Amino acid sequence: MATDMPPTAYKIPQSVLVVIHTPALEVLLIRRVGVTPPFWQSVTGSKDWPEESWSATAVREVAEETGIRCGPGTSLALQDWGLENVYDIYPRWLHRYAPGVTRNTEHLFGLCVPEAVTPVLAPREHDAWQWLPWRDAADACFSPSNAEAILLLPQFRA
Repeated sequence: MATDMPPTAYKIPQSVLVVIHTPALEVLLIRRVGVTPPFWQSVTGSKDWPEESWSATAVREVAEETGIRCGPGTSLALQDWGLENVYDIYPRWLHRYAPGVTRNTEHLFGLCVPEAVTPVLAPREHDAWQWLPWRDAADACFSPSNAEAILLLPQFRA
């Protein structure tokens, strides 16, 4: 994942959403720090530079936010669901994007882990985690696009 290109000053309006789950369809949710009401979500994050691939972004974000290593050279493979959501960026986060940017494109992935594991959270981003049955996880999500992705999980189970 090393690159000679520095991250941009503004967030790039292209992100990934990775639904981490077990074969029994338990879903890992992590709680965002400093957001009220509590904001439970799957792993999500933006590209660090425009040329970063969707899969490289997903592998990096999973490792950064949960400590779970996946992708090439590991026993855990991402599943690219081949789906994207385009949505309005929440007003509270518009300042992170370049002036005039109001929409984000989110690419969906799944990651099946053999069993529920204890994630290692990035404390500046997340302060709690939980494994929930998939329907309960969808109900707990703050983001409608995250909830919809979790509800698609049975279609994509490996």
